[in-house]
Amino acid sequence: MGKNILNYVGVIMVLVGALLMILAMFVAPMGDLCDQNWYTAGSLVLILLGLVAHVVINKYITKE
Repeated sequence: MGKNILNYVGVIMVLVGALLMILAMFVAPMGDLCDQNWYTAGSLVLILLGLVAHVVINKYITKE
């Protein structure tokens, strides 16, 4: 891992997806979003794509 921000794009995506799921559970105005499947599925897809992006970027794209 280096100082390049590209190495951390996948981790940032995972954190944003997890934060969206957490906010839907604890913030009162977003509480209704918990029952919406598109919101939950979108957060889950963001987390999964972040994991894949992190592995692909760090294994194949960035060479140090």
